[in-house]
Amino acid sequence: MRTLREWLHALAAVLATFLTMLCTAALGLAAAGATALPAGAFPRVVLATVVAALGGTVTLDGHAGDLAGSRGDLTVMPLSVALAGALVLAAAFRRHAPGTHPGAYAARILALWLPALLTVSLTAHHTFTVPLGEGTLGDLGEILGLSPEIGFTTDVPVTVLLGLVWAVGVLALTALASRALPLPRPLVAARPVAYAMVGLLLVCLAVGAVIGLVVAATRGHPARTLAVLLLGLPNVVWPVFTLGLGARWDGRVDGPFGLPMPRLLDEVLRTPEVSTLDLGALARHDGRVWWLVVVDAVLVLSAGYAAALRSPARLPLWRHAVRTGLALAVTVLAVCAVCRISAHYGLSLIGVGDLGGGLSGVLFLRPRVWPAVGLALAWGLAGGLLGGLAARRVRPSVGGRGRRAPFLPHGGGKGS
Repeated sequence: MRTLREWLHALAAVLATFLTMLCTAALGLAAAGATALPAGAFPRVVLATVVAALGGTVTLDGHAGDLAGSRGDLTVMPLSVALAGALVLAAAFRRHAPGTHPGAYAARILALWLPALLTVSLTAHHTFTVPLGEGTLGDLGEILGLSPEIGFTTDVPVTVLLGLVWAVGVLALTALASRALPLPRPLVAARPVAYAMVGLLLVCLAVGAVIGLVVAATRGHPARTLAVLLLGLPNVVWPVFTLGLGARWDGRVDGPFGLPMPRLLDEVLRTPEVSTLDLGALARHDGRVWWLVVVDAVLVLSAGYAAALRSPARLPLWRHAVRTGLALAVTVLAVCAVCRISAHYGLSLIGVGDLGGGLSGVLFLRPRVWPAVGLALAWGLAGGLLGGLAARRVRPSVGGRGRRAPFLPHGGGKGS
């Protein structure tokens, strides 16, 4: 009977995770205007968005009659959708795992995750016609009999593999950052900094969400802003956090893409050539972006402080600084990996060129990874050192030889 109950808990966790992701994607796409897509495409686009949020591959293809063809590619993870699902899955795992064997509970979740993921992957495909509209392009389409169609499909094997990796990653990070779950002794040392980095990323999102809601309420375009919040808030906020550390991203926006972006980023990236996105480029449009340096300093220092309070009392200060630096470097590396964006769509006539008229465009954003990781390491070392020093004023034994902190995560051994 207990085994059945544990399987039901695992099933509830999987269903709640997918339902949360589907609802978040549907609300975000509706705010972005996707309900106007022809031929009942909206539900399938929602499924494709969930697939992309799990790291899966969505391939765009199509044709436009005998004389024209359409092509496109899209690589983007709607991280608001992914985060919503991750929080639900993590909460369910953290709630039920302590009452059973965490490894067995995780295995049940993954066993049920696989068929649910396969079902979503197999149904996330659709083909619909794109209206050419009025004007020259519409007249040309009528004369030549052009009827552009866009189809999207998912690479099912890749989607299943990456979706499983996504679920394993969420469960592993939950176990690493939560004091309620046991860990192998070699991993206990990473728990304080893992907790601090998760907190740092979530605080970034909370600040971004507040700013977004204020913008929606005071500056108009509430639907556009809500689309950003519900589909891609981490896609905007986490790269902006790295910009405050001094990182640089390369990108370009051209054409009327429906991917929601804040006005400032759109202005910097909408250029004929590839643009460099950094604090200097943003400051030329809005000098207030220099406050990002101050915000990042507060966030990194707070993360170092929080990690120090959760670390063993006998941990040397220099070692805490190294751990914080490495943790922030890994965090920024992960941000660079998941926040890349690449999208292109074009309609060509007789195989030559892209036709304009709102049917072609390009958008991409990619980081300069290793300089960003190096800067994060330096910031983390400084934040860990200063945060550890600040923690010593609250708990003088941090970095010294005092007693172990009473709130050390469960399972923390001498090797922590």
